[in-house]
Amino acid sequence: MPAQPQPVAGDDLVVHVNGLTKRFGNTLAVDDVSLDVHRSELVVLLGLSGSGKSTLLRCLNGLHASTSGVVDVVGHRVDRASRSELRALRREVGFVFQHFNLVGRISCLENVLLGGLGRLKCARYGALTYPKRMRAEALEHLDRVGLADLAHRRADTLSGGQQQRVAIARTLMQRPTVLLADEPVASLDPENAGVVMDLLFQVCVEEKLTILCTLHQVDLALGWAHRIVGLRSGQKVLDRSTIGLTRDEVMEVYQRVDPDLTTPSTTAVRRR
Repeated sequence: MPAQPQPVAGDDLVVHVNGLTKRFGNTLAVDDVSLDVHRSELVVLLGLSGSGKSTLLRCLNGLHASTSGVVDVVGHRVDRASRSELRALRREVGFVFQHFNLVGRISCLENVLLGGLGRLKCARYGALTYPKRMRAEALEHLDRVGLADLAHRRADTLSGGQQQRVAIARTLMQRPTVLLADEPVASLDPENAGVVMDLLFQVCVEEKLTILCTLHQVDLALGWAHRIVGLRSGQKVLDRSTIGLTRDEVMEVYQRVDPDLTTPSTTAVRRR
C-alpha cells in the first residue's frame, strides 16, 4: 500500500455535479447529490449496495439519464446532451467495469487496440489492420500494466487480475480525460486488488487523469484515494480528503436507521 496520497493542487475542475437526482420509477436512486472533482484527483465512492454509487457513476457519462440536476463533465452538459454529444463525451470518458468486458477470443493487444477505435474512420478486424503507430501505442500501454509479454495471448486465458489490467490498458488507449471505474476489484483476491488500485493511482498521478471509482473495501479506499465520498440511500453523507481520515469515520457511512429503533445501527460492509 502506498504512502497516504497528498492533496491535489490546482483549480482545474473536470466534473461538476449540482443537485443530481435519479429516479427509476418510484425508486429514488440518487437524491440531490452535488460533487466537484478536479484534474488528477482519485475519488472513491463508498456505500452499501443500493446506495447509489453505480447509478451516480453512470449518470456522469450518460449511461443513465438524470432525472434532474446539472451534470457537467469535461465541459459537456451530460444532463441535456444529444446522442451525438454523448458520443463525443464518451471519447473523453473511459469506463472500467467489474467484469472486464474484454473480447475473450482475441488477443490482449487487439483488445487494447479497441480502445482507439474512436480515432479511426472505420472498423478494423485483427491487430495487423491497425496503423503501426497505434500498435506501438497499445504495446506501450500493455507494458505500462506489466503485460507486454502477453500481448498475443488470448484474453480469456488470463487470470482475473490480468484481464482487469488489460481493461485498464484498453481505457488508456482511449486517451481519456476522466476514468470511471465501477467496482474494478470486486472479483479479485486481495493481492490482485492491491495491484489494480496501485496501477490506477499511478495513472492518476503520472498522467494527470481524473478517476472516480466505486469500491466496497474501506481499507483500499483509505490507502489509495485522495478523497472519499460516502453515499447512503442515495444521499451524500461524507466528502473528505483521506488525509487524517480514520477508518471509524468512514465506517459511519454504513450506518442505517432501523425503523424499530430510535438510534442508527451499523451493518457490516456487504460485497456485491
